[in-house]
Amino acid sequence: MPLTVRDAAPADVPAITAIYAAEVRDHVNTYEYDVPDEAEMERRMGAALDAGYPYLVAEDEAGVAGYAYAGSYRTRIGYRLTVENSVYVAAGRQGRGIGAALLERLIADCEARGFRQMIAVIGEPANTASIRLHEKFGFRLVGIFRGIAWKHDRWLDTVQMQRELGAGSGEPPHDR
Repeated sequence: MPLTVRDAAPADVPAITAIYAAEVRDHVNTYEYDVPDEAEMERRMGAALDAGYPYLVAEDEAGVAGYAYAGSYRTRIGYRLTVENSVYVAAGRQGRGIGAALLERLIADCEARGFRQMIAVIGEPANTASIRLHEKFGFRLVGIFRGIAWKHDRWLDTVQMQRELGAGSGEPPHDR
């Protein structure tokens, strides 16, 4: 079975939870300390979908290989057309195009929903794979926040990257 990217479903929550648990425990791609359980991950997925954001999984012959979703960049109304992306690939499955397939579809789905900007918040500059992935899809470096997060007994810098979606900032939104 070739890699397929599709909308996530509640049946995917156990696999999504397992992928995210490894990120929380072992890495700094998320600054969360405690691994959320399946009920919490299902709640998060439902909240994203209910708010009109895409939530995707990549699946191959071995099952769910990664997931991605968009969410609000900030809660103030002026940011309503800007999303933040999250892309996670299962441990040991990186470097096989899974993240690229997810991000490509996530960008397309966000554009189809009328969003205008996508922000990538990358947990530390040493995550060159994520930075290169985002560059491949037209993201540009906006800046690096120095020492703003504490995890695994060290201060972490955070990379911010940005990509326009659709008309970007070239024309006003229809609802102004």
